[in-house]
Amino acid sequence: MINRINIRKDTSELVKKGFARAAVYIVLILFALWIIVPFSLVLVTSFKTAAEANSLDFHWWPTDGFTLQGYEAIFNYDTGSAIEGVPLLVMGFFNTLWIILPPTLLGLFCSSLSAYAFAKLRFKGKNWLFSLLLLTMMIPGTILLTPSYIIYNQIGWVDTPLPLMIPGMFGAATCVFFMRQFYAGIPSELLEAAKLDGMGYFKMFFKIMVPLSVPALLAQGLLGFIGGYNDYLGPFIYLQSPEMYTLQITLNLLKDVFALKNVPAMMAATVISILPTIILYLIAQKYFVEGIATSGMKL
Repeated sequence: MINRINIRKDTSELVKKGFARAAVYIVLILFALWIIVPFSLVLVTSFKTAAEANSLDFHWWPTDGFTLQGYEAIFNYDTGSAIEGVPLLVMGFFNTLWIILPPTLLGLFCSSLSAYAFAKLRFKGKNWLFSLLLLTMMIPGTILLTPSYIIYNQIGWVDTPLPLMIPGMFGAATCVFFMRQFYAGIPSELLEAAKLDGMGYFKMFFKIMVPLSVPALLAQGLLGFIGGYNDYLGPFIYLQSPEMYTLQITLNLLKDVFALKNVPAMMAATVISILPTIILYLIAQKYFVEGIATSGMKL
């Protein structure tokens, strides 16, 4: 009798776990479709003809066959490019890279160095300064747009990439918070042993903290790169010369040219602009997930 009761309990628990797992998979599948379906439509439309894409009859698959007409139109459009013969989309891509790579790399270095100080060093007012740093995260960025523009305009930085580069080189509060949580999980005994061996603070940072935090650094670097890569408002406000337009501004210009008469070309430009971030994520996926998962955990 007791065995039957135990079997029933085990069966009911297995059924409950099965339903719970099925519910989780259903939710994950729905969220995946929420992202994959629009992207697949963009990808398929980029290979359609302009007539089929503008037709009122919707087809999931190109009925007129695959064509590269949209990609050819994008790479042949160079009006407004700083260098004659260079497609506007390519120019925008390279402008984006040289504007966001320096603040991403230097900002990551400054943020990780600050996080190391907050996590492992002892100095007066550390907790108060860290609380003040977190307080800056509560201020919406749009509130600072007007005063920032006035300041940059007075010092002659408007219509230059400097407002998009210099502030980011000093790090970000969110990155400092994340890296501090990661560094706090590294045993302090390692630093104490290194200190007994005669290592200084900077040497301990480069020899111990940085090698142990590669996944977290790559995760934050990837997030910072994607944030700068997708930024539209900053370049729209500060970059006024066409030869300095970033990729997002370029896409907006191409929208006015191709959106109505050549939808596949606009979809092709969208696919091309997304590819670098997808490739970067696929390469660094392992480190990205590991860096997020181990934040704040004991190593």
